[in-house]
Amino acid sequence: MDFNLSIPVKVISGENCVKENASLFAPFGKRCLIVTGKHSAKLSGALDDVISALEENGIGYETYDGMGENPLLSSCHEAGKKANAFSADFIVGIGGGSALDGAKAAAVYATNPDFSLKDIYAVAVRNRALPLILVGTTAGTGSEVGRVAVLTDGETGRKKSIAYEDCNPALTFADPRYTDSMPYPVTVSTALDALAHAVEGWFSPKCSDIPTLFAEKGIPMIWQGLKTLEREKNVPGKSVRESLYYGSLYAGITLAYCGTAFPHPLGYVLTENYGVPHGMACAVFMPALIDRAEQFESEKLERLLALIGETKESFKALVSSLVNVGNIQMTESEIKKHCARWQDTAPKNFIFSPGGFTKEDAEKLFEDLFFTK
Repeated sequence: MDFNLSIPVKVISGENCVKENASLFAPFGKRCLIVTGKHSAKLSGALDDVISALEENGIGYETYDGMGENPLLSSCHEAGKKANAFSADFIVGIGGGSALDGAKAAAVYATNPDFSLKDIYAVAVRNRALPLILVGTTAGTGSEVGRVAVLTDGETGRKKSIAYEDCNPALTFADPRYTDSMPYPVTVSTALDALAHAVEGWFSPKCSDIPTLFAEKGIPMIWQGLKTLEREKNVPGKSVRESLYYGSLYAGITLAYCGTAFPHPLGYVLTENYGVPHGMACAVFMPALIDRAEQFESEKLERLLALIGETKESFKALVSSLVNVGNIQMTESEIKKHCARWQDTAPKNFIFSPGGFTKEDAEKLFEDLFFTK
């Protein structure tokens, strides 16, 4: 039995948890930078709740609202410089995965003002990041409960992650009410992202007893939510919102322990080059993951399907029915170009996939799904 356990994030959950626990902001200091995108933090009500809590505690704040989808290194660097100039004691990230990941990177840049954009990937010795408080507004990424931040290099357009211990949030407020403002397409895509985190982690050799417990709890919650979304084809009610949100947090903890499999790096290609939202992009490759699991991890696949009362074919059919990426077509030369990023080094996502995964496997899968003469 493997009972190795590390859950360094303090989570306060429930409706109105920010308002009812405003005093928890006080120990973090007297000045903070709020990092958000342009819309969801305000539309969800989370930004107003956080500002009220800060003012209640006499904490000064400034806001950086330039964190876009698939956060750019340049935006994170800019936010970090703003936090440094303001002498912020901590950072509050509010939003979906992009804003939360961007806040993590900004916390690193804030205490390392001499960093160039790419130093965040390469510098071994640096100052510790500013403390982080995170408030999620989508039910998908699980970024609220982990240290990983996926960032986009504006020069190359490619996504790459950091996973530093000091990027774990010190405090997370988890209020599913903040997800009510998500429109249907975003709700579907983020739910597929959460499912990808849990399912890809489930098949990882790193999925020991503890992350398995979280996956076993989260996968049925997310799956039932997805079935409702597919059936009703409309934004869900309160109970489904709650199920999807808390399911995404369970999946996020599985992700923190296990990482992801090949659908994630392959999904990056669709996001970077074809504008496919992240969760939807990962889900494109989930049926292939299930097929490989049948070949190389049949017992774990049987356990997974038993959890949700599905067959392999019904699982794949539901996921495929929710995936909408348009008519993506790739030539042979485009496929080889996309896969050249894995020419020299296979990412951990490949290594931790059922049966392993290679650049040649990636090329074959892209050909099967998107090849056009």
